[in-house]
Amino acid sequence: MQTLVLLALVGLGAQLVDGSLGMAYGVTSTTLLLAIGTNPAAASATVHLAEIGTTLASGASHWRFGNVDWRVVARIGVPGAIGAFAGATFLSWLSTDLAKPVMSVLLLALGVYVLSRFTFRGLRTDKIGQPLRRRFLAPLGLVGGFLDATGGGGWGPVGTPAILASGRLEPRKVIGSIDTSEFFVAVAASLGFLVGLGTAGIDPMWATALLLGGLVAAPVAAWLVRLVPPRVLGSAVGGVIVLTNSRTLLATVDLAPAWTTVVLAAVVVLWAVAVAWSVRAHRREQSATVARTTTQDAHSVGG
Repeated sequence: MQTLVLLALVGLGAQLVDGSLGMAYGVTSTTLLLAIGTNPAAASATVHLAEIGTTLASGASHWRFGNVDWRVVARIGVPGAIGAFAGATFLSWLSTDLAKPVMSVLLLALGVYVLSRFTFRGLRTDKIGQPLRRRFLAPLGLVGGFLDATGGGGWGPVGTPAILASGRLEPRKVIGSIDTSEFFVAVAASLGFLVGLGTAGIDPMWATALLLGGLVAAPVAAWLVRLVPPRVLGSAVGGVIVLTNSRTLLATVDLAPAWTTVVLAAVVVLWAVAVAWSVRAHRREQSATVARTTTQDAHSVGG
């Protein structure tokens, strides 16, 4: 019972982050399932099964708040589904001993990317309104879908920063479109795991707990996307992913406990510095925006 409550809380927290940032539900949930001993393929299958419901609810909520660009959803969702099915089938064929470190490496890499991307670069918005082309979205969907299934998460960490970096779609619509298109990825990945695994190792109660937590959070997250600073949240989430998967990888190597503690402590310190940097950067951006607005208003009055 305690495990189910924990999973529901994780599902709630992960969906709050995913719905307001466009990433991290799968990575966060899969990381927890691996930490409590679930094998990689079953962990990813369980999370994607729960995501069928959470992404549907999240997409509906984002649509209600006007956060979805349906052209982007169509152009990235279908290739994403193809990549996810291929990734799920590939992961199902790997042995558990090989799959666990492979997945942890992928999750760690995604965590480092999320942490560094939002800590040092923030968001780009200078090209908003220019069209996103299919030749950009289709390969992005294929790669994102494959990594999502094999790494237990990756659709958001790959898709959201890439589209944000293009600067052609406003952040809330990037997040809403990525969350909505993830429904196709979740369905395709689930089908791939059913083909490769059947129902072996998939706990429907765990998937239900993750789903219920996510359903509660989905409408709240769609509303919060306009309020929460993505830069700070991205740094915080990236740090969680890096810390947890560093611990998993260190457990697979023959390293003295004292050195393990030192490495993890260093990760925590770097994480804290990254979050502090993001907070300061966000405040600087706010101050600069206020200053520009004040100057423009003064010029308007003077004119």
